[in-house]
Amino acid sequence: MEWDLSVLYTSFDDPKLEEDFARADRLLKDDAVFFNNLDPNGDTAAQLEEARDRLEATRTVLGNLGSFIHLTLATDATNERANGLTDRLMNLSNRSFMSSAALSRYLGQVTDLEDAISRSPKLKEIAFFLRENQAQAAHQLPAELQTPILQMQMTGGSAWSNLRGMLDATMKVPMTFRGESRVLALSEVRNMAYSPDAELRRTVYEAELAAYPAIEQAMAACLNGIKGESLTLLPYRHYDSLLDQTLRESRMERKTLDALFQAIREYQPMFVRYLRAKARFLGHTGGLPFYDLFAPIELGEPRQFTVEEARTYLVDTMRRFFSDKMADFIDNAFEHRWLDTDPHPGKRGGAFCSGLASPRESRILTNFDGSLSDVLTMAHELGHGYHNMCQSILSPLNSRAPMPLAETASIFNETLVGNAALAFATPEEALGLLQSTLQETTQTCIDILSRFLFEYRFIEARKTHTLSVEEIKALMLEAQKEAYGEGLDPEYLHPYMWACKSHYYSTGRHFYNFPYAFGSLFGLGVYAQFEKKGRDFLPEYDALLRLSGMDTIENVTNSVGIDVTTPEFWRSSLEVVSAQCDRFCKLVDEHLAHH
Repeated sequence: MEWDLSVLYTSFDDPKLEEDFARADRLLKDDAVFFNNLDPNGDTAAQLEEARDRLEATRTVLGNLGSFIHLTLATDATNERANGLTDRLMNLSNRSFMSSAALSRYLGQVTDLEDAISRSPKLKEIAFFLRENQAQAAHQLPAELQTPILQMQMTGGSAWSNLRGMLDATMKVPMTFRGESRVLALSEVRNMAYSPDAELRRTVYEAELAAYPAIEQAMAACLNGIKGESLTLLPYRHYDSLLDQTLRESRMERKTLDALFQAIREYQPMFVRYLRAKARFLGHTGGLPFYDLFAPIELGEPRQFTVEEARTYLVDTMRRFFSDKMADFIDNAFEHRWLDTDPHPGKRGGAFCSGLASPRESRILTNFDGSLSDVLTMAHELGHGYHNMCQSILSPLNSRAPMPLAETASIFNETLVGNAALAFATPEEALGLLQSTLQETTQTCIDILSRFLFEYRFIEARKTHTLSVEEIKALMLEAQKEAYGEGLDPEYLHPYMWACKSHYYSTGRHFYNFPYAFGSLFGLGVYAQFEKKGRDFLPEYDALLRLSGMDTIENVTNSVGIDVTTPEFWRSSLEVVSAQCDRFCKLVDEHLAHH
């Protein structure tokens, strides 16, 4: 299935595309005059009401242009028309950012914001957005530096990020397997890590590692360039560190992050127990080799799904175990081709969900191979889409959930579908399902811990020098050993995980790792609330998703009775995982005893 982008533009020759570029240009010219002439001594409510209208109009047209270009490149990285428009789009986005920065500076000078909010229903709806922007005034770049810095970033950090995406999408991996030589895209090779064929998994792992030296220097330059630029700008933004900046932008307190990682470290022995049990099952002694980290465990012929069968399975499961609303949402997403499912050269790896500005729909990318694991990935990404739908009735200014909360609905969906499959599984099927669930949780907790440690240490080192490829690889291996402990075989790690994960290469998002750990365990906690309350929890669940862009993380989570600032909550979620691990290890031991 290929997704349908015609709701945005029918093609790059669609006259509406050029009309929207021209419209965006006109709106931004008018916005620049308006926002740069906001008067702190004028009518605050009237000025902010007009500001809301302008921001919503401009963000909608820029959102449509951005979605069409970036979603095209996600499935066709070498598309010349899309690549040719990225600089033009970036220029418009930078001008929009300038207007937002001017609004923030204005709010920093306003003394009667709360009075204006109390007098205006239109402002009450976006009260959190306004307060957040007022607080953000202290972290704005000086006005005289904003324009030149944004212009330089187009050929600086943003260019490094684009180059990394091109390298990843066009990387060729030569490999020979059972006498047949092939050249594969990196996304195809990464997918083969999930193959039931043990010899193939090891072959593609070795081929992947052997291919990276061709691009390692360029990848290292991209990473050094992006982090170096952000560190250079840090003093002008008045943050103590990039982590401090990320936490502020995530609306999250440091004590919440510390509590999360404290609990994960406490439960590291449980994850090690899972990994070593999986290693035993696969015939290894000691820790699990990295090439078998994603190996499926299937007794008998593994179940395979077509895309249409995956659709039926997800719709039926949601209707039976959750809600008609979610089932209908998923059915509609397939019916109207919101998904792009199959891997191919030029398509980026992994999976994501992207919300559209108008219409308020979503588009979902997967690299579907027919496994149950990939069906769970579909459920995960469709959870993001459901989250977007719950927020579609809100102003666009209220619908930016911080990264950690953005994973709530996706993890909820994945947990529900996994548990539903487990409820009717034979012991043989349960072994495979538990392995899939624990594999995913290990990634979102232990691997995420390794990514956080790597990025934190890379940034600390980047403050003093440009890191070589060998230094970067050493940091990656050190982080993997610390996070995984004795769960992995130290002879078979992955020194290039920094190169194949796009999350490190965002100019606007640093530490795009801990949100997955937060989301994974918070999603489990929310699912536990659903199990306790049943379908009566559904209105509360939808309200939680709507609220996610309109308050701090700590306040949003408190709305469903969860305190994320202490380790206790995280331990309770990890206890659920521990019970799954106990059952998995018992099934492994029973199987090995009989075979």
